Amino acid sequence: MLKSSKRIALVAGIALAAGTVPLLAQGSGPALGTPDLSRVTAGTYQVDPEHTLVLFEVDHLGITPYLGIFGQVTGSLTLDPKNISAARGEFTIPIAKVTTASPGLTSHLLRAPKEAGGKPDLFGASPAAARFVITGVKPDADDKDEAKITGNLTLNGITRPVTLDAKFYGAGKAPPQMGGKENIGFEAEAKIKRSDFKIDMGIPMVSDEVELDIVAAFTK
Repeated sequence: MLKSSKRIALVAGIALAAGTVPLLAQGSGPALGTPDLSRVTAGTYQVDPEHTLVLFEVDHLGITPYLGIFGQVTGSLTLDPKNISAARGEFTIPIAKVTTASPGLTSHLLRAPKEAGGKPDLFGASPAAARFVITGVKPDADDKDEAKITGNLTLNGITRPVTLDAKFYGAGKAPPQMGGKENIGFEAEAKIKRSDFKIDMGIPMVSDEVELDIVAAFTK
């Protein structure tokens, strides 16, 4: 079972403190969507960058986890609810827009190398955006709302395979005053090793393993 929802409040706190990611819809009334797969229609959906977040977590000194987020994700997802295995998508994550609760740490993540031509401590001053391309989807045999998504993650100029544990969260059509678009949303989790992408400063005092929790919203 996914645990992403346990961290949503913390993600919201980081985002709102940084003032970078609008998370709350305006207005009142009943919820727009429900976790009902019958509401999902086939086609190509675009990422809603204002409501899509990638949370990363590392172990810090064996004492506490430390968290940060990437927002303003772009991309598209093509799917047919009658053939989930054929779903495909491509997503771009702007590493340069990383946010943490500490301005000093955020600055360190994006700090240029101390020496000309040197290796940055972490992402560096002008990091290229990361990219994730779906290569396969395997629906869960016991829970139709869950699936394993395989794909290729390109980060720091290096491409590695990554598997996401994904769960359908909800779907619904917006009223005309909100644009009238179809909306769908998912949660997902994954684990990667940052050393696989040559981002290895501080290991093992700061963990090599990075947990990713993803909240993904799409519109059509």
